[in-house]
Amino acid sequence: MTSFESFQSPFSWRYGSREMREIWGEEEKRRVWRQLWVAMAEAQTEWGLVTSEQVQELAAHANEIDVPRALEIEEKLHHDLMAEIKVYAAQCPKAGGIIHLGATSMDIKDNAELLQIKRSLEILLTKLRNLLTAFAAKIEQYAALPVIAFTHLQPAEPTTLGYRLASYAQDFLSDLEALNRVHNSLRGKGFKGAVGNAASYVSLYGLDGQKRFEDKISRMIDLPFFEVSTQTYPRKQDYDILCALAGLASSAYKFAFDLRLLQSEVIGELAEPFGEEQVGSSAMPYKRNPIECEKIDSLARAVSTAPLTAWNNAANSLLERTLDDSANRRSLFPETFLAVDEILMSLVKIVEGLKVNPTMIQRNLEKFGPFAAIEKVLVACVGHGADRQETHEELRRLSMQAWQEIQQGRENPLTGLIMQSEAVTRWVNESEMQELFDIENYSGIAELRCHELVKVIRNQF
Repeated sequence: MTSFESFQSPFSWRYGSREMREIWGEEEKRRVWRQLWVAMAEAQTEWGLVTSEQVQELAAHANEIDVPRALEIEEKLHHDLMAEIKVYAAQCPKAGGIIHLGATSMDIKDNAELLQIKRSLEILLTKLRNLLTAFAAKIEQYAALPVIAFTHLQPAEPTTLGYRLASYAQDFLSDLEALNRVHNSLRGKGFKGAVGNAASYVSLYGLDGQKRFEDKISRMIDLPFFEVSTQTYPRKQDYDILCALAGLASSAYKFAFDLRLLQSEVIGELAEPFGEEQVGSSAMPYKRNPIECEKIDSLARAVSTAPLTAWNNAANSLLERTLDDSANRRSLFPETFLAVDEILMSLVKIVEGLKVNPTMIQRNLEKFGPFAAIEKVLVACVGHGADRQETHEELRRLSMQAWQEIQQGRENPLTGLIMQSEAVTRWVNESEMQELFDIENYSGIAELRCHELVKVIRNQF
C-alpha cells in the first residue's frame, strides 16, 4: 500500500496501469536481476563452476525479495546491486558464493532494464492496437458525415468527420510501426564485463567458451546482445526508444489539442466523455472542461523532453562509461513508459466514448459551408464564357457582404446573394447553382479513403 507520509511521484499511484507500475517497481527490478543470476549460474554448469543443486537453490529463492533489508545494507555499501547480492546470498547458503561470478554490475543492470523495456513496449503495443481498433470503428461510422474543415483556424471547406479522424489514425499507425521496429531491434549489453571486452569471462571459459556462454544466456532470456559494448550497452539505443515514445506522444497531443478546440462552445461539434457526477469546476458548476485531453497534452509535453535527456546520456558517456546518466535513468524510463501508458488508456476511453453533436456540425456547415462553393461558381461562370476578373470581383464583394452578416449574428446569406446577382446568374442557371452549393459534393476522396484506411488498420491485427 502506498504511503502518503512523504513525497510520492504521481506515477506511483495516479498515472499509468498497475501492470506497468509493477514492471518498474523496485521488487520487480530485483526479481529480474535474480533471474539473470539464475541464468548465469545455469550456463556456468557447463564448465563445472556451478552445480545443479546450487542452480536449484538460487531458483527456489529468486522471488524472496526483501527490499527493506537490501536498502539497509545499501546504506553501508552505497551500492544497490551489491546489497541485493548480499541479501540473495544469505538466502542461499549453498549457492551464495557463486552469485555474480565473472560479472560486473552493468552485465546485470543493463540486461535487466532491457527486459523491462521489452515488456513495457509489449504493453504499449497492445494498447496502441486497441486505440487503432477504436479509431477504425469511428472512422467507419462517420466516413460520410460532412463537417466544416479549418485551415489557419479559419473555416475552410467541408470534409468528413471520418476523414478528420483518419488523419489522426494514420499518425498512430506510423507510431505502431515505429514501436514495432524499436521492439524488434532491442539488444542487451550481454555479458562482457567491466569495459566490454569480456576479459573476465574469457579467463573463465576461454575465447570460444565466452561466446557460447553469452549465446546460451541470450536464448534463455530471449534477448539478443550487442556484438560490441563498453561497460554498458550503447546509450544511443535509449535515444531511439524514447524518440519512438515521444513520436507517439506528439500524435496524442495533436488529437487531444484538436478535440479541446472542437469541444469549445464556439465550435461545439465534438467532446470527450463526461461522467454524470463529474465536476468540471469548483467555482463554475456548469463547466464541462476537457480534463482528459488536457491531461494527455500535459503528459505528452513531459514525454517530449525524454529524448533530450537520452541524447545527452549518449553523447556525454565518456570513453567506456561515466556514471552521470545513472541517476536520471532511474526515473527516465519508468516515468516515460507510465506517462505513455496513461496517455493511451485515456485515448482509448475518449475515442470509444467520443461525443458527436450533429446539431452543431450542421449549424457550422450552414454558417460557413456556402463559402466553399465560391471557387466552383467562379469556374462554372468562366466555363460558360464569363470574364474571370469581373466575376471574381463580384463574388468577392458578395462574400464580404455575407461575412458582415455572419459577424452580426445573422445567418449566412451568401447563397441568396449570389442567386440574386445578375452578373452570376446570367452564366449559371438555378439548377446548376443548387448543385454547386450542395455540401454532399464537397467531400472528394474523403469517404473512399476512410474505408481504405479502416481496411489497413484491421489487416494489421
